Amino acid sequence: MDYITGYETWLTREKRAAANTLSSYVRDVRQFALWADEDSLDLLQTSQEDVKRYAHHLEQTGKSNATVVRSVASLKSFYTYMTAAHFVRFNPAKGFTPSRIERKLPAILTNREVDLFLEQPNIGDAKGCRDKAMLELLYATGIRVSELIALDTQDINLSAGFVRCRGRNKERVVPLYKAAVRALAAYVSDVRPQLLEDPAEPALFVNMNGERMSRQGFWKIVKCYQEKAGIVKDITPHTLRHSFAAHLLENGADLKSIQEMLGHADISATQIYTQVVNQKIRDVYAKAHPRA
Repeated sequence: MDYITGYETWLTREKRAAANTLSSYVRDVRQFALWADEDSLDLLQTSQEDVKRYAHHLEQTGKSNATVVRSVASLKSFYTYMTAAHFVRFNPAKGFTPSRIERKLPAILTNREVDLFLEQPNIGDAKGCRDKAMLELLYATGIRVSELIALDTQDINLSAGFVRCRGRNKERVVPLYKAAVRALAAYVSDVRPQLLEDPAEPALFVNMNGERMSRQGFWKIVKCYQEKAGIVKDITPHTLRHSFAAHLLENGADLKSIQEMLGHADISATQIYTQVVNQKIRDVYAKAHPRA
């Protein structure tokens, strides 16, 4: 029986896993299955000692600590499915935690860098107008790039100033600031109709061929404007999400509200931005205080 295919279906239908989570977890489990097969190990008879040996194998082959930690998490998820489906009686990965890496603080842009970055698209042409709308929306809401490109036209309400986003676990509504509303209004009314090949296309953001924007396409847009802006920091779509959260926190927003807007299931994921802001304060103190 193909247990991994069943697991993939379970992740999709029961857990509603995001595309990135789905692909990485299934890939990790397939790699474990290959190792197990070479070791003549039955997936139905895996023990915690086998999981430990596999983690050690990954370390010995030069895998990073982060990869090892994620791979074990993938196995915990896989065997959660296997126990729920009554294929095995216990989860061999449960209770085992490999040595964790120190979590790096996410990189954020300064307010000036954000302004400079968002000024780069030339709103006088169709591509620039579309790009401006996408970047303003991303910084206005902090949504994930997968959520951004999945938006349909029905998901935005410009008169009320909000976007409805379907995240990993549930739907959420995030407000838009006025500049983002203006950029979106210009794109939706003047540019999007020109780009469409099929008038029935529901995607909010489309490429120059009139089809839904892809992750790769948007990544290239971000890198292009980073280069044009001359910003040395490495900017990814997630950098704007991090900057959105850190800037809200700096300006007095509470963690619970930021958690809701980001769509974090656990507030511990949001608390990392407290460390970012505290580190920034310490850096300012070290540079500015005469006795520091």
